[in-house]
Amino acid sequence: MKAIDEEKPAFVSIGGDIVYSGDNPKDWQVWEKETSLWQAHKIVVYPALGNHDLHGDQKITLGNYFARFPEIKESRFYSVHIGNSLLLVLDSALDELTGPQGEWLRGQFDNLASNVDFVFFVFHHPPYTSSTDEKTYGGGHSARDKEMGLAAFLEEKQKQVRARFVVFNGHVHNYERHEHNGVIYLVTGGGGAHAYPITRKADDPYKDTGINYHYLLVAVDRNQVRITMKKLEFKDGKPVWTQPDETVIPATLAKAAIAR
Repeated sequence: MKAIDEEKPAFVSIGGDIVYSGDNPKDWQVWEKETSLWQAHKIVVYPALGNHDLHGDQKITLGNYFARFPEIKESRFYSVHIGNSLLLVLDSALDELTGPQGEWLRGQFDNLASNVDFVFFVFHHPPYTSSTDEKTYGGGHSARDKEMGLAAFLEEKQKQVRARFVVFNGHVHNYERHEHNGVIYLVTGGGGAHAYPITRKADDPYKDTGINYHYLLVAVDRNQVRITMKKLEFKDGKPVWTQPDETVIPATLAKAAIAR
């Protein structure tokens, strides 16, 4: 938390599982203690709901969640327009493509501002992951059908929209980076609960099969997004931060694709 605070971010986004059990007030006290620097420096947090945040009576869990994040105005899915970027936060406990959330999502594309160069999506369950539910492969979580359907929808939309799409997910306790049909997908579950190794596929851009406690620093300008993975390791009992992965996403690729 201190390392993130020292980056002086415009805001922090978290892809869910902020606490172990959303109905446990002691878990939320841990969150408040660990993020006290953020609160002192008035760093805004834009979270997505994870399955652990919804553990227990939903009236209690959502009450605890919304009380900590007044900026989202008791919305389970919402948008934030910052500079030339649009942040779309989804609730993957709900269906992403049907019902109120699906209608809202389609409306975001129908009314996309002309000055938006990048659209960032944050939701808990990843559409693509090298993790799997099969314990023989190291344990973890497989991608679910409904998120794979959402990915297909986003990739089709990417063909029609000038702005670049970048997707951030949690749930899997490690780091991954994938690209499909022009959409960048990042799994960033590198904080909090115990991390686990995953078996990397041959075409994975990031090859480290071990534990990856980390956070992502996202730097945006008019022409590109630079995403740097900041990894925490301990050597001789001391924390050491490294940057084993970085990707640059140019806005011009999307413009060139539309021009053709």
